[in-house]
Amino acid sequence: MANRLADAISPYLRAHADNPVDWFPWGAEAFAEARRRDAPVMVSIGYATCHWCHVMARESFSDPVTADELNARFVAIKVDREEHPEVDAAYLSAASAFTGNLGWPLTVFATPDGKAFFAGTYFPPQPVAGRASFRQVLDAVWDAWTVRRAEVESDAGKVQAALAAAAEAATSVSDLPGGAELDAAVAQLAEAEDPEFGGFGGAPKFPVAPTLDFLLARPSGHELAARTLRRMAESPLRDPVDGGFFRYATRRDWSEPHYERMLYDNALLLDAYARAWQQTGEEWAERTADGIASFLLDVLRQPSGGFASAQDSESTIDGARVEGTYYTLPVAERAQLDPPPLDAKVLTGWNGFAIGALSRAGRILNRPAWLAAARKAADAVLTRHRRDDGTLLRTSLGDRSSEAGATLEDYGGLASGLLELALAAGDASAAASARDLVDLCLDAAGEGTCPFETPGGGDPVLEATGLAVHVDPSEGAYPSGLSSMAQAAHTLYLLTGERRYERAAREGMRLVAAQAVRVPSAFGTSLALMSRLAAEAEQLVVVLPEGVEGRESAGSASDLVSAARRHNAALVAFATEGQAETLAADGFTLFEGRTTRDGLPTAYLCREFVCRLPATTPQELSAARGT
Repeated sequence: MANRLADAISPYLRAHADNPVDWFPWGAEAFAEARRRDAPVMVSIGYATCHWCHVMARESFSDPVTADELNARFVAIKVDREEHPEVDAAYLSAASAFTGNLGWPLTVFATPDGKAFFAGTYFPPQPVAGRASFRQVLDAVWDAWTVRRAEVESDAGKVQAALAAAAEAATSVSDLPGGAELDAAVAQLAEAEDPEFGGFGGAPKFPVAPTLDFLLARPSGHELAARTLRRMAESPLRDPVDGGFFRYATRRDWSEPHYERMLYDNALLLDAYARAWQQTGEEWAERTADGIASFLLDVLRQPSGGFASAQDSESTIDGARVEGTYYTLPVAERAQLDPPPLDAKVLTGWNGFAIGALSRAGRILNRPAWLAAARKAADAVLTRHRRDDGTLLRTSLGDRSSEAGATLEDYGGLASGLLELALAAGDASAAASARDLVDLCLDAAGEGTCPFETPGGGDPVLEATGLAVHVDPSEGAYPSGLSSMAQAAHTLYLLTGERRYERAAREGMRLVAAQAVRVPSAFGTSLALMSRLAAEAEQLVVVLPEGVEGRESAGSASDLVSAARRHNAALVAFATEGQAETLAADGFTLFEGRTTRDGLPTAYLCREFVCRLPATTPQELSAARGT
């Protein structure tokens, strides 16, 4: 039996390399083998820090008897959902036709051309409480394939046709919501609030960072956002030792978390807590933001400067792998143990989230070390993940890069992060790189319905089998490729005045507007952008004298700069005079003519590029807003 996973970039795949299962990685070879054998395919999707993925691997995929049955009857494919998010999205959609209990590990049985005909999640090794064992599932699927083959293939075709129709309907063009509709979406979220423990709904309970993004962007949502964030900060979802947040809690009171800690959650929550401090000035928000940043910089940061995708929920204690025990120990006892391992692969889009969060939070809270970390991460990702033609790679591990193609999530996440870095640090190179990424995706879209497409197209296997989801608007845990790309385009409009960027942002959001106002919990980032699009955009540019090294020194010396850090304009930018000149020369017209007055930090408050008189004091800045 060939070991096809031993050399994989993905730590998740390598963890399964020594299973007795004859695993294939995702790719055309696996489906060619299924067609050659006329065998059904089992696609098993998970990720390295997933607790139940570990459990199923130990119970079933490491069992020789189960593996023999699987190998004899099926072609088994192992997929890291973080390396191949398009594959995960396609099969999650398919799985929804068979189970409402979606999650990971995701177990999908498909025809040799990839069409799903049965799916589930974790299956135990023995029947438990009415749940079939994994081997019983294998037997039932094999029986259906061999005895009722025509019915299976017909059902698979119907499922695929229904999914295609649903995907088309889900992205029908509609008008963008106005203020009343957006406030109604806030009210809908407020009705779902848990009045006793905070958060939304019952168990399991997630941090839902995109939903918080929308609430923070909407004045009617500020109080709900602050209340939710404070309760989360005080809950067992947050590690009190190093400040990082766990992925979710299994109980309504935020207790008994699943202990994996994801880069995307912690990056987006850093941004949320910094903005909560910006709005409230409360110490708990600043303290929590500091803790999250420490987790990112001390635990997830890699030698290259990029960030690992996650830290595992399990650690090895007394020779056994156990979930969560490490995190229940006090600091002194933790110090005697090896911490849970990292999934050290660097993902382009998720690193974009971290770059953006460290930049904006660093600007708001005056943390120069965070800005420096954002710069280093941006350099690392652009150096390692950007090809000579400007297109992106999805992931790397150390000095190796995966063959998995970048997705719209990667282009949008990185472009948005680079723009936040440019705004916080006056970095013209970061702004230009972000513009290049957005332009690539605009050019790739051509005259299609969606204004953005991934350069070079989507996953080739999904494209060949008709399974590709060309516009995936879902953003439960983090922004979708569509919303993050539209967000970047809107920021570019505010910096350049080029209407094509504003049109692209609006066209992208019109694809999901109707869904978003109906189900706001699933479209937080999109609704946050729609809220900005519904209002007259304020832009604030703060120009610093040359010779002041960084925004941090000026911030400590200038009441104006301190006030500007907490300003809630749609766009807040800091630059030295020289940086402003460079940005203006590179087409970022918001910076044209922006100079200091009397050698002092000087603020320009603009509405849709029409600017008030320059201000050098907080009082003048406040007066400019009132005119």
